[in-house]
Amino acid sequence: MSNSSKWIIGILLAFFFFAGLFFLTFYAWLFSEPEDETASNFGDKVALVELREPILSSEDVVRQFKKFRDNKSIKAIVFRVESPGGGVAASQEIYEEVKKTRESKPVVVSMGSVAASGGYYVSLGATRIVANPGTVTGSIGVIFQFIHVNELLKKIGIDATTFKSGKFKDAGSPFRKPTEEEKVYFGELIGDVYDQFVRAVMTERKMSRSKVVKYADGRVFTGRMGVEYGFVDTLGTLEDAVNIAAELGNVRGKPRVVKERKLRPFLDRLLGEAATEIASLRDEFLRQPIVQYKFVSP
Repeated sequence: MSNSSKWIIGILLAFFFFAGLFFLTFYAWLFSEPEDETASNFGDKVALVELREPILSSEDVVRQFKKFRDNKSIKAIVFRVESPGGGVAASQEIYEEVKKTRESKPVVVSMGSVAASGGYYVSLGATRIVANPGTVTGSIGVIFQFIHVNELLKKIGIDATTFKSGKFKDAGSPFRKPTEEEKVYFGELIGDVYDQFVRAVMTERKMSRSKVVKYADGRVFTGRMGVEYGFVDTLGTLEDAVNIAAELGNVRGKPRVVKERKLRPFLDRLLGEAATEIASLRDEFLRQPIVQYKFVSP
């Protein structure tokens, strides 16, 4: 191979390399997700924090509240709650963070379809609670449930042996029924957690214990009933909650609502776009009429 041929091949390889690099950079820019607006400190904004799942962990919600509390451009926070409840400690941690945040900027809870039990607990720390008329809320109470499989295991010939350091170490075991002493123990445990819930409602809703206990028997009620009983401040949609938050935060004009975006790596976005395109082509193919062929003998 002559030197001139080697030079031509080298130039072509370099061209294709840089062209490919340029294409990938351009594609990354074209399909990149917008910058997280919540990181900006310019312009008055209302932040939206969403809780749309059972409460198993408080970490993500607490982190967002801390982030928005420290951002001076965030004048108020709307806390959208769509949750049937969950863990006691996680609910308490979120409640405490909401309460801490309202000391520096208003927090308005917007209840969705369900904001009951722990979903109501986390809402208590807000400056204002807004619910839809048909929102299912309340369920102020505590529940422990244990499944017993000992009778089933006996039928299939399986037994279990337990070694423990104390009489309550296996309390709630599925392999046996609870003793009378354990029933008293669990009653005291539930009673203490229930009292904490009731006291939080009493403090935040400015109610007497007798009034709270009247409705704190585990029952759920609608948002309209919640307003009537004093557990909800006003009826309204998410948009109404945003406007209330903007007013409390002294935001002028139409409020600009921002929420945290979880940015995905470029490869994930690329594959996601490809998967979407493939799914679209598949659906288009399935919508086509089916053509059947049959052979007819002459």
